[in-house]
Amino acid sequence: MPIPDFILRLREKIGHDPLWLAGVTAVVVRDAEVLLVKRSDNGRWTPVTGIMDPGELPTTAALREVLEETGVTCELGSLVTFGVTPPVVHVNGDQAQYLEIVFRCPYVSGFAHPADDESSDVAWFPLDALPPMTERFRAMVLQAARHRGEPILAV
Repeated sequence: MPIPDFILRLREKIGHDPLWLAGVTAVVVRDAEVLLVKRSDNGRWTPVTGIMDPGELPTTAALREVLEETGVTCELGSLVTFGVTPPVVHVNGDQAQYLEIVFRCPYVSGFAHPADDESSDVAWFPLDALPPMTERFRAMVLQAARHRGEPILAV
């Protein structure tokens, strides 16, 4: 489901006005490769991203989003970075800005495929041959793939 139900209910009240949301990005790594999704809404390659459900832990959201979108199981690696995205206007006109929490997530198992309607394609790419993507996501993927921070504990 591309837009969570709680956001659809909020949008009924506020329309396309700006909405502040918490999101996660999971950079799934396997050896010298990274798992990317081609978004159905805009056709761009990105790491797995998603919106946290109300009350959901960021760690839980990251693992859930990877499985829901790609059919792949990963584990929590490390917290790579967090920050605030620039304001975004989505294809449908919805405006948002995100607290973005980025995790490095080592691959565990599963055959990568578009597991829901959010992605039109899912593929593994060598780090030295990434597809065209925004510079922000390219830098994020490379930083996460090379990150060797302490593993985080799931709470």
